[in-house]
Amino acid sequence: MKKGIIGKKIGMTQIFDEKGNVIPVTVIAAGPCVVVQKKTTAKDGYEAVQLGFSEIEDRKLSKPAKGHFTKVGVAFKRYLKEFRLEDCSALNVGDIVKADTFEVGERVDVTGMTKGRGFAGAIKRWGLHRLRMSHGTGPVHRQVGSMGAISDPGRVMKNKKMAGQYGNEKVTTLNLDIVKIDKENNLIAIKGAVPGSRGGIVYIRNTVK
Repeated sequence: MKKGIIGKKIGMTQIFDEKGNVIPVTVIAAGPCVVVQKKTTAKDGYEAVQLGFSEIEDRKLSKPAKGHFTKVGVAFKRYLKEFRLEDCSALNVGDIVKADTFEVGERVDVTGMTKGRGFAGAIKRWGLHRLRMSHGTGPVHRQVGSMGAISDPGRVMKNKKMAGQYGNEKVTTLNLDIVKIDKENNLIAIKGAVPGSRGGIVYIRNTVK
């Protein structure tokens, strides 16, 4: 990983390129982030930098969290995220990472928490077909149906698509293009949709593929 930053999803809109084509984009307020901690191979066994994002009042933090920021003289931050960069020598504790660390045309991976939809049935959760609406099928036409297990093996196999918790899980969308960057306001416009709802926290890094 060469670059990384924490941001907040603003929402979706559309912009026009030089040829007049409409491009659907997701606008993300990327940074400014501050380097809170720097890990080294000699001390921690690997190299990484910990970034902090979004101001927070000291009364909302625990004593250990306050000490973590006070020790290095950095303002209190609400969100922390560690990025294992290939070269951490260019960053030191207290440095500011802004949206201009990325460039237009770069491809990135965006990680976020998907919208939570609570306990959902198999049709909504997995897109399964409902049962026939003819006689003998009811009384529930949206149930899973046959479990597919008879005397052997005589149990429901693992990973069976059934009803359960849907959403509210960490998802990474790969290979998204950066279309536009507003350096003054630290805004990044990324082509396509990214996980999460408006106001959700996302993590942007250069793509791994």
